[in-house]
Amino acid sequence: MQKAQDIFSYRPYWAKRFGVSPHLPMTRGEMDELGWDGCDIILVTGDAYVDHPSFGMALIGRLLEAQGFRVGIISQPDWTNVEDFSRLGKPGLFFGVTGGNMDSMVNRYTSDKRIRSNDAYTPEGLADKRPDRCVLVYSQRCREAYPDVPIILGGIEASLRRIAHYDYWSDKVRRSVLIDAKADLLVYGNGERQVVEIAHRLGRGESVDMLTEIRGTAYTLKEIPEGWDILDSTSVDKPGKVSPHADPYAEKPACHEADPVEADTGRKSVRTVIRLPGFEEVKMDPVLYAHASRVLHQETNPGNARALIQNHGNREVWLNPPPIPLSTEEMDRVYGLPYSRLPHPLYGGAKIPAFEMIQHSVTIMRGCFGGCTFCSITEHEGRIIQSRSEASILKEIETIRDVSPAFTGVISDLGGPTANMYRLACKNPEIEEKCRRLSCVYPGICKNLETDHSHLVSLYRKARSLPGIKKILIASGLRYDLAVLSPEYVKELATHHVGGYLKIAPEHTEAGPLSKMMKPGIGAYDRFKAIFDKFSKEAGKEQYLIPYFIAAHPGTTDEDMLNLSLWLKKNGFRADQVQAFLPSPMALASAMYHSGRNPLHRISRKSEAVYIPRSPLQRRLHKAFLRYHDPENWPVLREALMRMGRADLIGNGKHHLVPRCQPAGMQGAGKPFRTQHVRPVRKRGKS
Repeated sequence: MQKAQDIFSYRPYWAKRFGVSPHLPMTRGEMDELGWDGCDIILVTGDAYVDHPSFGMALIGRLLEAQGFRVGIISQPDWTNVEDFSRLGKPGLFFGVTGGNMDSMVNRYTSDKRIRSNDAYTPEGLADKRPDRCVLVYSQRCREAYPDVPIILGGIEASLRRIAHYDYWSDKVRRSVLIDAKADLLVYGNGERQVVEIAHRLGRGESVDMLTEIRGTAYTLKEIPEGWDILDSTSVDKPGKVSPHADPYAEKPACHEADPVEADTGRKSVRTVIRLPGFEEVKMDPVLYAHASRVLHQETNPGNARALIQNHGNREVWLNPPPIPLSTEEMDRVYGLPYSRLPHPLYGGAKIPAFEMIQHSVTIMRGCFGGCTFCSITEHEGRIIQSRSEASILKEIETIRDVSPAFTGVISDLGGPTANMYRLACKNPEIEEKCRRLSCVYPGICKNLETDHSHLVSLYRKARSLPGIKKILIASGLRYDLAVLSPEYVKELATHHVGGYLKIAPEHTEAGPLSKMMKPGIGAYDRFKAIFDKFSKEAGKEQYLIPYFIAAHPGTTDEDMLNLSLWLKKNGFRADQVQAFLPSPMALASAMYHSGRNPLHRISRKSEAVYIPRSPLQRRLHKAFLRYHDPENWPVLREALMRMGRADLIGNGKHHLVPRCQPAGMQGAGKPFRTQHVRPVRKRGKS
């Protein structure tokens, strides 16, 4: 894989002499105290500013400070006027605009498109402190405040909207956020490497228009530069010889026999750009949208990804290949920066729920090679695992112990996107560089994947042995199909690192939806449960698994949800909260939802159709199946069971799913539900 410049090897910017600030300033008064006459870079964020490495604006801000730049923070500004965006003055280099740790639409709306009553990233959890699609709004206000200052978009909201994307909340395909925000540059994925290079080059006097070749960025242009080989992938129609398409999970896909996107791997040209179907085409044609989604996801490996281009009217959106992952040494230095690990003093004693939850957690790795189609982690962080060193992690635990005023001796999590992918990677770097698989663990675990959990076991043992540490809990999502390959790890986990309950996510029990999620079968859960229960018993602990499931995912039928409901009842699970599928921008499952096609395979006009539970009533029914025990759901479940020919599940016995009567005090209470035969309605025809 291409070697990248160490992000800490740049010559520091001249403002390095101002030193380290106790917290990045949010007011002019704080800037005066630091001796600043202005900021070089101002980060505008939809989150409250917490100086903790789990908050993106703090991590990027402290990294830029370490490079010598003066960085200010404008947090949750009043977007109804421009004044709040000029409160720190004009930045010398650029505005960095982010929606925060969460996509603003996911943050504000439920999967049923209802406005949430709280916001975990706002003081006291107050809602309505950020606008819809706040990256767009913030960018417009920054441009109004200082028209000549470059605007750089970043964070997950921008990252997942870097090309034309399906927007669930408006139920339409929207343009790249780069176009609508009228920004100069978009940083996608983990942004450290890109942001550092951008800052230093602008600091040296380069124009933002010159920053066109930085990996992990997108920008607009009017025409393709000379010297590029254009690989056209704007159509799914392939006249001529029909060849069998390659298995996307094969170790060596027959790329030359598949679609034209995969036909370039043997070329010597390293300056190839793939033309995606344009915005107008994918907006009008869901099949082309699914095709474009498939192409983009095939170009996510930094070792072999090529540039992408997509037309938006009179402009082209150009996506450079993904950034080179950070090395362990770089990760260590990023997480070792002088964070105060506290909310900005401006908030006084206000509680910020997200901070309360993560203040004593430690990020040990990034990325995920699971490839779950409904998840945004891979699209944003990539599938190559980036791990910190053991020494760096242990040092952060000691820092928490020594500086956090609320620390009680319990580390709430050692993890990241997953709990147990720490230091896991492909056994052969050459294979990893060429691989185009979307997942290293589906439909089975790749034989080239290193699955040794011994590094994680060693880390757990050393972490809990530190003086002053009473307990190390693991709260990140556990990939149990990997865990079963290491019984020693499961024993370590069950014996020392579970606080009574362990949350894991089988997501479903049925093969249909699981195949569209790229998740393992429920048998993997059963194997893990047997091992977990065994070691919990040996440790003398009564501990339970709490499985999470998704309702209404593409590919899920009513029968699938009924079978899942029966599995829940058989195993004695009663879910308190249920999750309905939310089509986040750019996810493969969102492409399924919008197009009704399966982008896990080659897309054509006759390719596999995916069943989509789309209507509000059906989504409500699927959620009701997950909460079969809730009397509020019994009426809709009774009607569904009758319609499905499963009236045998209505009754008061142990084998029944729902009772015949509603409890006293509820609508329909005391009236037995009649399970009479329902005849199909026949249309009248001419005699």
